[in-house]
Order: sequence, then structure tokens, then C-alpha cells
Amino acid sequence: MIRAVQCEAADGAITGARVAGASGPALIFVHGVGSTAAIWDRQLEAFGDRFRCAAIELRGNGAFADPDPSLISRSGYATDVLTVADRLGMDRFTLVGCSLGGVVAFELWRRAPQRFDAMVILGSFARYPNSRQYVESIVAAVEQAGTMLAFAEQRATKLGLSPERLGETIDQMAAKSVPCYLAATQATWTGDYRAMLASIDVPALVACGEHDAVAPHALSQEIAAGIADAQLEVVPSAGHVANADNASAFNDLLRSFLDDGNGLRSG
Repeated sequence: MIRAVQCEAADGAITGARVAGASGPALIFVHGVGSTAAIWDRQLEAFGDRFRCAAIELRGNGAFADPDPSLISRSGYATDVLTVADRLGMDRFTLVGCSLGGVVAFELWRRAPQRFDAMVILGSFARYPNSRQYVESIVAAVEQAGTMLAFAEQRATKLGLSPERLGETIDQMAAKSVPCYLAATQATWTGDYRAMLASIDVPALVACGEHDAVAPHALSQEIAAGIADAQLEVVPSAGHVANADNASAFNDLLRSFLDDGNGLRSG
């Protein structure tokens, strides 16, 4: 059963998580800029019998009251993860991050590497190419659309999603406010973590969807090349949010990674 928890971070921002499982090693899932924590429900249901699972609700993602947009940053997102982990008694964990969630993993590694047992980076990047221009294009598209619902409908229909995934994507993106989404967009695409990849010394799985046009395979290859002994995989028949596009294949990949002994401490 999935339950919700809500927390207040030290800076006053409201965060929380969707939680499943009562025993076992800790798995923390972090969603992308267009999603909410509910995007991980398929994983909470699949892994809650063996792991203590928490899918973080990042500040300003539409699930809780919107914060001051100035509180939305990569550092703030890392604080959200630690706030929830501390609340749930997860001293150590495997972090599974999709897109922005991968960026949050890198930011958190910079701050608290001792908390990691392993990391799984899905459809993400250490540095996004032409990031400033990309951010400007998103900002212009949001401003032209006028509302998050209109923008979500325009953006989601370009992703080649199934009807089920199309509705889910629109609903989750439209739940955000325009100011918070624009602040989150700035935070998502403008970091550069290439220089710190070599410092990551926990087991790492790097994966992307076969048809991911937002974060193409080359960006996952760059991450995997920078982390010693990282495992690089492709999720078949999936796009940018591969854990939802092809949940069965992603779950099999994650299960295999964990069953090989990666991230199985009970901290």
C-alpha cells in the first residue's frame, strides 16, 4: 500500500514522499521536472515487498503548496531528499533518479556521498548541451501557451506517448504553477557535473529509454564513461520517462542490478 508523508525542510519549503514497504534496504526515487512522485507508483508497487521505498515529492512540483520560486534550486532539491530520508530513518539508500532526478543525485553526491549505497541514473545528463538556449525555448513556449495545462498538452503530444501515458503526463505537468515550473526548468537543465563523476565510488547503473529524444543515449554514455565500473543499459520500447513508459522492463533492470548485491545494505 502506498501512503503519503509531508515534511518541512529547514528553509521552510514543503516536501514529502509517496512511501511503500516497511522493512529492508532503502530505495529513494526522484522524479523529473515534468512529473510528480506518482510517476514512481509502478516501482513502489513492485519493490515495496523487499525494500523501504520513498518517491520524493520535490518542492514546487504541484503536490503541495507552492513555495517561493526562489527556494527552487538543485541544492533545495537535495535538501528535500535528505529531509525525507531523515524523517523516515533512511541513513543510507540507493537513489534512483529520472532526468532531473539524476541531476539531484549528482547534487546530493556532492553534499552527502556517505548517504549512498548505490545510484541509478535514468534518462539524465551530467551537462545538458546548449542548456541556456534550451531553457529559453521552454520559457518561451510556456509564456506563449499561457497556462501550464496548455503547455502540458502541447509538450506531451510531441513525445509519442500511449494514451495512458499521455493523460498521466499532462495531468502531472499541469499540476505545477508557471512560476515554479520555470524555476524548476532553470534548475534542471543548467548544471554541470562532469568533473565530479570520477569521484562516484558506489555501484552505479546508468540507463535511458530506447527512444529518448530529450536526453539521448550519448548523454547516458557520457555519464557511464565518467563513473568507474558503471553499468550502462537501454530500456527497450521506452522514451524519456522509461520507468513509466516500459515499467516492466525497467523494473527487471533495476531488480537485476539490486540482486547483484548493489545497494542492499539495510541502512
